[in-house]
Formats: sequence, structure tokens, C-alpha cells
Amino acid sequence: MNLEIRYMTNFKKGDNKSMEYKVKTYEEALDVIEEIGLLPLATLIPDLPSLNTITLPEYWHSESEFDPWIWRTKFSTDGVAAYGKFIKKKSVLISRHLLPYVKKVLGYTESVEERYFNGTVSKEALDIYRIIRQAEGIDTRALRVKAGLKEKDKKRVFDNALLELQESMDIVISGIQEKKNAEGEKNGWSSTAFETYDSWTIRNDIDIVSLDKEDSKEYLMSYFKNGCSNESLKRLEKIFV
Repeated sequence: MNLEIRYMTNFKKGDNKSMEYKVKTYEEALDVIEEIGLLPLATLIPDLPSLNTITLPEYWHSESEFDPWIWRTKFSTDGVAAYGKFIKKKSVLISRHLLPYVKKVLGYTESVEERYFNGTVSKEALDIYRIIRQAEGIDTRALRVKAGLKEKDKKRVFDNALLELQESMDIVISGIQEKKNAEGEKNGWSSTAFETYDSWTIRNDIDIVSLDKEDSKEYLMSYFKNGCSNESLKRLEKIFV
């Protein structure tokens, strides 16, 4: 179905319940993402719910089915919401419905290669993007090695390049990779995995919109006006410039 004609949302401006969500399960959190459209992991926009405000703190890092820290990548793994540091260098979840519009506003029509040759993308970001494109779903450890940025003093360069690509929505966090020993047993910290935006959206059958940047911004602001406070709208307008 074309997104331009899809029913937008059922949460209404002035409805205080829309700002007082409390969820316990993954499915309940997904309902909130689908209704609001944009859910930061931590407080980012005044009056707008975030994953840490709609869940109980005792469940975080509990490694149970109720652990929101596990959910954050499961949303992306399941293809039900995009996950990444897309806004203000902060991690956010974006619904499948709003994602193409946000991409139109925050992303670029030019490719990463074109922007590099125009001087608006760093060499490290270009290299990392090409590696991810050749190995979709590659984890952070392998990515640092392939990019030649494994050394401790190059970690900031690596992190900045990843952030650069996420803020332009050229890549998304596609899940996590567990570190395992020779016997196949979990051994150590899990590692974040990355995938290009194009690969993730095609694989998860995300709709394509024909609107340009300005019309997409207008659509987003119309969407948020149905359920956000004036303070939230002011902040969102600054984000989606």
C-alpha cells in the first residue's frame, strides 16, 4: 500500500494517555513504536516517550524476555522498526511506516561515493560503508579489522565514521552477533551488527515513497501534530529541517 494514503495514527493531540505508556512485553513496546512512530531509547524530545520511560527499570539488563536492552536490536532483527543513532547522535527506533519519510528528510539523494568526492563524507566513512555493503550484517569487531581501525588509538575515528553513516541513514543497526569460542559456546560480549539502509529496507519489504524532502517533512510534522505537545513539535521541527 502506498504510504501517502495510509491512515496515519490513532493517538490524538491532548490525549494524556499517549504520553503515559507503560509496557512490560516486547509486543506492547512494538505497539507504542507503531503508534508514535519515533521512540528514542532515552529521553530526547520533551513530552515524547522513550523506551526507558515506558518500561520498568528493574527489567533492564535482566537478560529476560522482558529486558528492553534485548528488545532494542530485536526490533531491527525482526524487521519491525529501524534502529540506529539517527538523531542528535542518539539511538532511536523508527516505525516501518515513518522510516521512508525520515530517510527522505535526514538522508541524501546522492550516494556515499558522490558525497565523498564532493568533500562531504570522510574517507573512513566511505571505506566502512563499502565494507558493510560487501558484507551486510557484519559485526563491529570484524568491521574494525577490515577497515584497518582495530588499534585502540583509532577507535574514535571508527566510532565517528559509524556515527556519520548512521546520522545520514546510510546504515542501520541490523542486530547483534554473539562472540563464541571454538566449541560454539557464547564467550564474551556480543557485538553490534550493521547493514546498509538499502539492504535492510529491501530485505524487510519497507515501502518506498515518492515525496521529496519538503513534502516528507510536511508529512512528518502533520503526523506528529496528531499526538505531540507544542514543545515536542518545536523540537521535532528543528530536527527535521
